[in-house]
Amino acid sequence: MDMEMVGVKVEEAMDRSAAVQYRPLAVLRGGAARQFRRNFSYSTRFCSARPKKSPVGSQIRMSQADKLKQGQFTNPETPGYVGFANLPNQVHRKSVKKGFEFTLMVVGESGLGKSTLINSLFLTDLYPERVIPGAAEKIERTVQIEASTVEIEERGVKLRLTVVDTPGYGDAINSQDCFSTIIAYIDDQFERYLHDESGLNRRHIVDNRVHCCFYFISPLGHGLKPLDVQFMKAIHNKVNVVPVIAKADTLTLKERERLKRRILDEIDEHGIKIYHLPDAESDEDEDFKEQTRILKTSIPFAVVGSNQQIEAKGKKVRGRLYPWGVVEVENPEHNDFLKLRTMLITHMQDLQEVTQDLHYENFRSERLKRGGRLSSHGYILPLSPAKGPDPEEMDKDMILQEKEAELRRMQEMIAKMQAQMQKQGDGEGDGPHV
Repeated sequence: MDMEMVGVKVEEAMDRSAAVQYRPLAVLRGGAARQFRRNFSYSTRFCSARPKKSPVGSQIRMSQADKLKQGQFTNPETPGYVGFANLPNQVHRKSVKKGFEFTLMVVGESGLGKSTLINSLFLTDLYPERVIPGAAEKIERTVQIEASTVEIEERGVKLRLTVVDTPGYGDAINSQDCFSTIIAYIDDQFERYLHDESGLNRRHIVDNRVHCCFYFISPLGHGLKPLDVQFMKAIHNKVNVVPVIAKADTLTLKERERLKRRILDEIDEHGIKIYHLPDAESDEDEDFKEQTRILKTSIPFAVVGSNQQIEAKGKKVRGRLYPWGVVEVENPEHNDFLKLRTMLITHMQDLQEVTQDLHYENFRSERLKRGGRLSSHGYILPLSPAKGPDPEEMDKDMILQEKEAELRRMQEMIAKMQAQMQKQGDGEGDGPHV
């Protein structure tokens, strides 16, 4: 066999072995992004993950660079290679440049460690000047919505994280309607996104829809409270609900497992739909399959949060110091904090896809069923089935259509005039010169 053909086959084998070892960013894992990751892992060899080649290949590349300097464009790949396998690289570069957006809502009674857990998850201080109200202020206090946005960058990947806190939830004497404000906020974000998506300028739409909701359950009870059941049933069709057992260091291992089983039984009994992790694909590696299995069996996550650095066994760890020992936050044998963070990061893309394809589409269809119609611009206008279309709204819509048609006619006239002027200029330039 020709030596040159042998060298090509060896290079292809090296490329395949290198591509199998490569794994993309964890934030892209989940849902339909698995197909992207598979394509990406096999195409990255044409970018930065390409293994080193022989000196003969370097000489070939140098000659190609010299040809490019001379204005000659050549094909750098082997014959038979078109290049569309490199398309995932373009998507990856564009996504990294644009950055990612994620909105996380935390709901639960006061004193369960919601703020501490969020600060521990993302290693940031979202509430530097927070004031905790007293018991007298909580009597007449209503539920508030506090959204905090922070830009996080890690290894060149930017994440615009918005954390929505709900202070006052469950604090009042009568908590019957305490979650109506939360539901209204979730619907408002859907409504705003629908309005922006249907507008004329859709290039820079900010996605503030709630992609995930951590619902904190008290470890002191014997399961779910009536307020827990009513709230999760009210929002489970609007947002991805992830139940979290707060302050798990107050429970023994047997109490923790018993409480988890009780909560899951009550969730099934009341028909509450919580977020279920998608099954791993058959072609995934065994480590990822095992990780997915462990995460599924850990729901609801029993977590402990802390922002303090404590010295334990000769090293600095984040944890809580007790007279009997130290509870390490990032120790999977002590609590499920590491599992919760792994679930959130590795399935962030799937949480966004479920929000877009399921919850947002349900909201949009219900919005249209309630009596909405789409204008020529895509805006949803109110329409009463009994009264029929509003004449005033129809007149406004027709006026907008006429304005658009007139604008198109003016643009066509301007284009024709420019073409005629260009032809006249070309004719004068070709004439004889004196």
